[in-house]
Amino acid sequence: MDKTELVSDHRVADPGASVMKKLPEVTLAFWIMKIAATTLGETAGDLFAQTLKLGYFLTTILLFLIFVVTLVVQLRSRRYNPFFYWTVILSTSMAGTTMSDFMNRDASSKYLSDGATSLGWGPQGLGLGYPAGAAILISLLVLIFTVWKFTGMTFVIRDIVTFRAEVLFWSAILVSNTLGTSMGDFLSDSSGLGYAGGALLVTGLLAVLVALMRVPAVPNVVLFWIAFVLTRPLGATAGDFLTKPTAKGGLDLGTAGSSAVLFAVLVGLMGYAHLRERRTLAT
Repeated sequence: MDKTELVSDHRVADPGASVMKKLPEVTLAFWIMKIAATTLGETAGDLFAQTLKLGYFLTTILLFLIFVVTLVVQLRSRRYNPFFYWTVILSTSMAGTTMSDFMNRDASSKYLSDGATSLGWGPQGLGLGYPAGAAILISLLVLIFTVWKFTGMTFVIRDIVTFRAEVLFWSAILVSNTLGTSMGDFLSDSSGLGYAGGALLVTGLLAVLVALMRVPAVPNVVLFWIAFVLTRPLGATAGDFLTKPTAKGGLDLGTAGSSAVLFAVLVGLMGYAHLRERRTLAT
């Protein structure tokens, strides 16, 4: 398999296709923006659910609706727009944060701030735990990829130009970001590694994936999806490291301040990507 097949280009699809390129080039800048978006997704999801005390149930509903709205905008776009694409990535990261928390957590004191007895309206969480929650999400992700495989549509990112393929792509993104959140929370809360240790472990695994890119027998499509899942726990652990109290190993910067800084960084990166896209189309 060609090692360049994960890099999108600006080709128009064959005459039978109805849309132009809808997804970005997979470059180093792509992964930087992905990590920034997933870290912001973690801090913003916690801002709504915990700091503003909406709770996991209401926040999950709210953020899932935001995801649907941003996805509709992206699907209706006729070509790749960095603002549309990365807004959907951000919305899947925020929704994935609270979806994971709702699945895995419960009303026990370890998930509540000191002195709190509840968190928002509705059920506090299903309390499935990280292993059970991850098993369910992995099963859903496998199901999506199985359906995708049987449709005969490509997994190669640069060639996803049809509506059906893009819907499958975004379904996999939402589930993978939710799974990545569960993995990140497990590393931070239950593995004993802490926030910094969890981030270092995921960084090491990503370095292994980079090395495997030079192995011809390993398809880049597989490496892409593994990396896509792993960058989510990296964002989750980084977000927790920024926001959690120093007594728990964090920097205690707060969800609001951290989210504001990360949002500014992401908007700046999206603006840069938009300018690059316009220059490329102009040539």
